[in-house]
Amino acid sequence: MVVAWPVAAQDWRWQLPSHVPEPRVPVDNPMSAAKVELGRRLFYDPRLSATGNRSCSACHLQERAFSDGRALSVGGTGELTHRNAPGLANSAWNATYNWAAPAIVSLERQMEVPLFGDDPIEMGVNDGNRQQILARLAADPLYPPLFRQAFADQPQPLSMASVIRAISAFERSIVSVDSRYDRYLQGREQLSESEQRGMALFFGERAECHHCHGSFNFNDQVVHARSRVVDTPFHNTGLYNIDGAGGFPFPNRGLYESTGKPEDMGAFRAPSLRNVEVTGPYMHDGSLATLEAVIDFYSEGGRLIASGPQQGDGRLNPHKSGLIARIDFTAQEKRDLLAFLKALTDDSLLHDPRWQDPWKRRP
Repeated sequence: MVVAWPVAAQDWRWQLPSHVPEPRVPVDNPMSAAKVELGRRLFYDPRLSATGNRSCSACHLQERAFSDGRALSVGGTGELTHRNAPGLANSAWNATYNWAAPAIVSLERQMEVPLFGDDPIEMGVNDGNRQQILARLAADPLYPPLFRQAFADQPQPLSMASVIRAISAFERSIVSVDSRYDRYLQGREQLSESEQRGMALFFGERAECHHCHGSFNFNDQVVHARSRVVDTPFHNTGLYNIDGAGGFPFPNRGLYESTGKPEDMGAFRAPSLRNVEVTGPYMHDGSLATLEAVIDFYSEGGRLIASGPQQGDGRLNPHKSGLIARIDFTAQEKRDLLAFLKALTDDSLLHDPRWQDPWKRRP
């Protein structure tokens, strides 16, 4: 897919190592320090929800690389979401968003899903309560000047459109590029022997992890400021085969939900593996509890569920990617691969005050 989406910026400067390109920023929502700070406050503000007690941060915890540690998140009415909450770090470089939504190609568009979606309700914003929610924000003396500063070119700076743009800018600012692996690439740190063996496995043809996780962001749907052609692959990894014909449990049937094509059954976006140590449980539905279980899953070339309503042999799923085959890692190879994956954790991300809850320090 050929794209043309110009980069724009005001007083914002990306601070990135040489192996990481600048992300693409939509021309109608340029980055600015004022906008990011406003977005940070909105991200952590429960007044943005219909009930007034749920913020974006409820499903995106900084100490978990902005995932939430649950298999499925709890929505605004207590109902569980259908899919696992992905981490937000480095989402500026995603080509598509959510797990299998090829039409959602920007953070701004993605933000509409938790704000306005009703299956399930997350933030619960709708036409009936939108003005009430905006009035809550306007009543806080802090917000009107922040909106005016961030959106000085808008005749009505405090609006739901500005809320979406500000939160998207904040999410775009959440950058994770200081793991031990990044420092190794820059010659500032050495990896252990086990980590080096795991890295060789990861980028080699035996494990083949790099085919779906080989970019600087450890995924395969990447877009940046210099991108001309953007690939958006989705993959069936053999997680389910509930009917012997490749079926996945409704409503989590992957790209099939959008296209209706049988070959798209169970195809999902490969998430970034940065900070994967702290973003469990794993897979689109959080059905693999540990990173060790994920490694076992790929070692076996899919998952056999021996009994129950999801019974089936995902290893025999006819729609499974050709890249997913039985590997039979040795115990040492599993330990080495785990060690390398843990070297992708960026500890600074988990504690950096730039992304912390600003309301906790409010007098």
